[in-house]
Amino acid sequence: MLSGCGYNTIQQKDEAVAAAWSQVLNVYKRRADLVPNLVATVKGYAAHEEEVFTRVTEARARVGSINVDAGDPASIEQFQQAQGQLQSAIGRLLLVSENYPQLKADQNFLQLQAQLEGTENRISVERQRYIQAVQDYNTYIRQFPVNLTAMVFGYEPKPNFSVENEAQIQQAPAVDFGDDAPVGG
Repeated sequence: MLSGCGYNTIQQKDEAVAAAWSQVLNVYKRRADLVPNLVATVKGYAAHEEEVFTRVTEARARVGSINVDAGDPASIEQFQQAQGQLQSAIGRLLLVSENYPQLKADQNFLQLQAQLEGTENRISVERQRYIQAVQDYNTYIRQFPVNLTAMVFGYEPKPNFSVENEAQIQQAPAVDFGDDAPVGG
């Protein structure tokens, strides 16, 4: 009787969401694990950029201190904010590297930069898979008659990733090449 009302499928889809979330966390952890090596490599060339190193280290520590629950929208939002801060700090660190030609040619730095780029791509792919799993689950538990089964057993829609600066990213960025006339935006 329970299989006819969608209960078993709800279990499968719920587990798929949990597995997709675990993979998202896995690739974010990979990025966090790369950060100390990247910081150490850049430090060797740019020792006086201490503020940047401090920000990266603090952002990484914030990411590591968050206990995220895939079923809690506030927890996911806090996690996303911390990841955004880490990504921004990494961006500043890579910007510092632009000022050091020897660093940009350092093989260790180049390998770490390539690993970080690959990890960012993995994060994007795994977030997309998670979003699809959540969409599949949420759509399923909202359909009749499965919605009745979901209600009886307390299954709620899962929160998804969101973009915190949605209005800002909808506008084309202004690009200024130094001529007093910005292009695009």
